[in-house]
Amino acid sequence: MIGTILSKLGEYKKASILTPLFMILEVAMEMVIPLMMASIIDRGVNQGDVGHIIRFGFLMVIAACVGLFGGLMGGKYGARASAGLARNLRASLYERIQTFSFSNIDKFSAPGLITRLTTDITNIQNAYQMILRMAVRALISLIVAMTMSFMISPRIASIFLGAVLFLGAVFSFMIRLAMKYFTEVFAKYDQLNESVQENIIGIRVVKAFVREDYEKERFARANENIYKMLVRAENVVVSNMPIMMMTIYACILLISWNGAHMIVAGSLTTGELMSLFSYCMNVLMSLMMLSVSFVMITMSSAAAKRISEVLTEEPDIVNPQNPETEVADGSIRFEDVTFRYQQTSEKAILDHINLTIDAGQTIGIIGPTGSSKTSLINLISRIYDVSEGTVYVGGKDVRSYDLETLRNSVSVVLQKNTLFSGSILDNLRWGREDASLEDCKRVCELAQADEFIGRFPEGYETHIEQGGSNVSGGQKQRLCIARALLKEPKILILDDSTSAVDTATERKIREGFKTYLPDVTKLIIAQRISSIQDADKILVLENGQISGFDTHARLLETNEIYRDIYESQMESGGDFDALPQT
Repeated sequence: MIGTILSKLGEYKKASILTPLFMILEVAMEMVIPLMMASIIDRGVNQGDVGHIIRFGFLMVIAACVGLFGGLMGGKYGARASAGLARNLRASLYERIQTFSFSNIDKFSAPGLITRLTTDITNIQNAYQMILRMAVRALISLIVAMTMSFMISPRIASIFLGAVLFLGAVFSFMIRLAMKYFTEVFAKYDQLNESVQENIIGIRVVKAFVREDYEKERFARANENIYKMLVRAENVVVSNMPIMMMTIYACILLISWNGAHMIVAGSLTTGELMSLFSYCMNVLMSLMMLSVSFVMITMSSAAAKRISEVLTEEPDIVNPQNPETEVADGSIRFEDVTFRYQQTSEKAILDHINLTIDAGQTIGIIGPTGSSKTSLINLISRIYDVSEGTVYVGGKDVRSYDLETLRNSVSVVLQKNTLFSGSILDNLRWGREDASLEDCKRVCELAQADEFIGRFPEGYETHIEQGGSNVSGGQKQRLCIARALLKEPKILILDDSTSAVDTATERKIREGFKTYLPDVTKLIIAQRISSIQDADKILVLENGQISGFDTHARLLETNEIYRDIYESQMESGGDFDALPQT
């Protein structure tokens, strides 16, 4: 876990090395100053040597300046190293997520990944800076102060050692207890982010159903859970301060008592006692800083574990060793395909599918809700991999293709259409970055999007808000279809992507496909039979199995499921846009 995190230091290794070196310099100067002070008292003040006082006073000023320089440079490089580590971790994490298949993302959940990219990395950044500066400084200061104390008086230094061992045991117990709570807190953060994300994305639905109070209560519960867990953790952590102060005062009393007796006995000088008091405070303050560092490290260790899980997660779908880089045509074949989202599931989502589709054919796909229509088409572009059997595209196993090659040959307009903030042109060029304005206009005409784009004052430069919130559902669908066409695919998949388009416009889109995309294999998932009845063949799915695969006319005669769907739609009056006008 630690190795995984530190491997992302990259160009910030130098800053990570310089930071503790400068902190050691600062500590060294701090440790020298008490010795100089003891010398000033014993040899300067007590013996009346003003020159000695001036010389050592000047040396103390120099030591203080050097220590200040070390502290400033340590802060500078510490900030650079910690911020750099966070930057690299964030980039690596984001890049890793881009390689994940849907099954990998499902494993962590979107809110959980967002928490890792934000809160968890911030905790690691703070902890890393604390380790480089405070923890290194405290540890070196503790070791040097203890060493110097034993050199002056082993008897009094034993008091420090006893305090160190006592506080070390107490802090060790506290850390283990706090770690449990902090680990639980991060899981609660995921739940909080999930609540916020769902509320913001579905804000229109929330307001339409007047569910603001319910959402506020839901958020309050998640927020309250985090509050309770943090309070428990903080109750453990803050108890270190009174224990620390009690130990400090006990040490001061013991040093004063023993030191006074030793001075009277002549085995210790006043200056040495002053030095021991300075080292005592150094030791105890170092312990205090270490305790704070350990609390931060405890928090960040839970975050580091979560980040390491993502960085070490192997994508389920990867390129083969010698991938195919060309798709011959848009032919598709399913050979005894079985698919499960979870390999341990007993029930298959798709069960022994055998299907052959020739290049250039238009295939309609229909079936009851939950019949696995979307799952079927997801296997074609390797969004998911089959559990058993083989899917062939262009006569070759989809697993033999370079992923980029395969997915560039298969354009999918998903059920949930997504547009990104930027101009209409920016969104269209997701299909092909180097597409010209003329190319964009051509596919928009084919997708029947040009007519509403022309009504916008800024035309193709019209700004689209995040998620396409400033265009209608039908407009969004047509822009997504145009974007998919711009890839010039060999296979075009429309997953219920004309549901918000009136049937007259949809008919124009289908006619355009037939005229201008004769060689492109077109798979159209629809709920309306009118959307697919002119297809070369129609695939009827039920419970993950093929119920029928034939023309519209033949299915009406031979397939009960298809006939029931057709009759139910006809009895309800068919499509509103298809009714005769009066």
